[in-house]
Amino acid sequence: MRKVAHYLRQAEFICSAPDLANCPPDIGAEVAFAGRSNAGKSSAINVLTGQPKLARISKTPGRTQQINFFQLTDQQRLVDLPGYGYAKVPDAVKRAWQANLQDYLENRSSLKGVVLLMDIRHPLQPFDLLMLEWAKQYEMPLHILLTKADKLKRGPANASLHGVSKTLDKIPDISIQLFSSLNQNGLDEAQKKIISWLE
Repeated sequence: MRKVAHYLRQAEFICSAPDLANCPPDIGAEVAFAGRSNAGKSSAINVLTGQPKLARISKTPGRTQQINFFQLTDQQRLVDLPGYGYAKVPDAVKRAWQANLQDYLENRSSLKGVVLLMDIRHPLQPFDLLMLEWAKQYEMPLHILLTKADKLKRGPANASLHGVSKTLDKIPDISIQLFSSLNQNGLDEAQKKIISWLE
């Protein structure tokens, strides 16, 4: 597992893009991270890459308003997509975020898989269901991280995992796991999935 961690530790921020037209060249492979603004997306990216300050963590959810790119090699990237559904911003701004997000997800050729983060205490919110439907429609590989698993005891955590898993039966190429940025539960499994997409 040490090799995988080293591979992801190479990640460095290269740019932010407001829309698809301003994204880096559409070559190679990239894995995107999506989730509601309070799902712990930035914390997860930082733990997965072993870089505590790579993705900016804000006390105000929803600060990620552009598509942020982190380069691993000249052909491989991680992508932090705008958080959605919680931020206190005008509806017109939210609609613009959603349009840019959809454009990226549907038209980015180098996108090989999406990591969808859900707070284990509040899974399957409307945005999550939208992402699941999109993954099914476009046959995009999806890996779900039920984040903040440390907030629940093992029994309730596994019950939540089972409950969400039951909704995924008819969606191809989808996987799910428990994850905690705090105690790094599920770190190895998540890293392996990301690497398998990138390579």
